Amino acid sequence: MILYNETVNIENGVAEEWLQWMKEVHIPEVMRTGYFLRNQVARLIGEVNNGGTTYAVQYSCRNMADLEEYKREHADALYRKQLQRYEGKFVIFSSMLEVVGVDVERDQQED
Repeated sequence: MILYNETVNIENGVAEEWLQWMKEVHIPEVMRTGYFLRNQVARLIGEVNNGGTTYAVQYSCRNMADLEEYKREHADALYRKQLQRYEGKFVIFSSMLEVVGVDVERDQQED
């Protein structure tokens, strides 16, 4: 499984409205492309006061081929919508991670 992570720092003055827009509009549009199985949004805790709030928006997909096709076919158009709405108010970078374990439990056996 591949985790596509978009880290966004959004100006505090629009952060609440941006988060609502992400939940109601942007993320549903991304999910409707059919490439992702699930998503989650997390807020950075203990952030340095830089006038913005940082979020990690994460999407899970089956494989790298699906992610590459999504990026080729849909990512630019969806990004442009965000840019038009919040231009100059956010910075974003994306990363891709390979999931190598889920709900891993500590071995409870004694030697």
